Amino acid sequence: MFGIVRKWMEKRRALRHLWQTDAQTLIEQDEPNAYYTAQRLAARCRARGDKDSFFHWAKVAAEVARLSPLTEMNYAVVEAIVAEELSGADKTEPGRS
Repeated sequence: MFGIVRKWMEKRRALRHLWQTDAQTLIEQDEPNAYYTAQRLAARCRARGDKDSFFHWAKVAAEVARLSPLTEMNYAVVEAIVAEELSGADKTEPGRS
């Protein structure tokens, strides 16, 4: 029983580390727009029906918001990004899922 719980905790820690690493990478690339980039990648995955990647990038966006005091987070901009991605205006693939 404890082995199952330990494996679950290790998996959660690994996922959290991946979210933090991707968030830090986006912040280093373009801190003011890192949140929007993560939201765009999440919306793109959602439009493709890729639930696991959508969840990943949504968590990365949350980590960006948590880690960076300089990132911009305007809900109207996020809505526009989501609308653009769901309409299929931008078909490039995200870097990591």
